[in-house]
Amino acid sequence: MTAAQLTKPRSAAPDAVVSWRLHVLLQTGYPVKVAERIARSDADLHRAVEMLERGCAPHMAERILT
Repeated sequence: MTAAQLTKPRSAAPDAVVSWRLHVLLQTGYPVKVAERIARSDADLHRAVEMLERGCAPHMAERILT
């Protein structure tokens, strides 16, 4: 493997990860717009799911996580 191959970013991987995160958040019950913003952030996905399951309002969870 060359140095160029090591430093070349993969553009599909981040999109796939964001898509998967969005799917999980929507299944948990987040509204679409809130789920999109959380999915694109560095927020801990497990914590986001747990917060909603424990009764935290989606918009409040977003404010805490991002």
